[in-house]
Amino acid sequence: MVPVAGGAFTMGGKDHVDDGGPEGGADIDECPHVVTVHDFAIGKFEVTQADWMAIMGNNPAYFQNNPEYPVEQVSWNDVQEFIRKLNIKLGETYRLPTEEEWEFAAKGGSAGKDYRYAGSDNPREVAWYGENSGGHPHPVGTLKPNELGIYDMSGNIWEWCSNSKAPYPCDPLGPTFEARVLRGGTFANDANSVRVRDRNGRDPNIRLHTLGFRLAKDL
Repeated sequence: MVPVAGGAFTMGGKDHVDDGGPEGGADIDECPHVVTVHDFAIGKFEVTQADWMAIMGNNPAYFQNNPEYPVEQVSWNDVQEFIRKLNIKLGETYRLPTEEEWEFAAKGGSAGKDYRYAGSDNPREVAWYGENSGGHPHPVGTLKPNELGIYDMSGNIWEWCSNSKAPYPCDPLGPTFEARVLRGGTFANDANSVRVRDRNGRDPNIRLHTLGFRLAKDL
């Protein structure tokens, strides 16, 4: 886990990109607004298949070439059961990060340099995505980390957050979805979808070979 000192930051931004949705949709969905987060810790790496097997005794992943690949094909609800068992075993209080915590950490916290991706303006340095992944995830921690020493917050696998996907306060038109937030983009996405500001969401029961997670906890 990597400790992250809390603070105020501008969540969202105006990248003016085509993220595959309605024209101009990203500018509205990601509109900038100030958010304050408290001190927390977040996983240095995405939870791997080896981590999952150690707690759950099975491997649900589609891509099983390497136990250090991030675990995927786990729903938000599956993750809650993993966390419950992990906390019992270790006597800890792990949880999923909030969307606000996730973005603050991905942007490098108070050390952030306003990169487009988590640790660089060049996605190839920090992200496994459609142009360099070969169509599959990769072992965690094999590319450059961000300013806080956290790996793979852009690309490799979508990461569940604790929140439901709601419109930002500066978005008067956005609907609230019956979905949990996903962040970070995947090995299958283009560069626009692995930006630190990009948002997505899925039903908490869905399992896909692009959906995984990392842990967080209060400090």
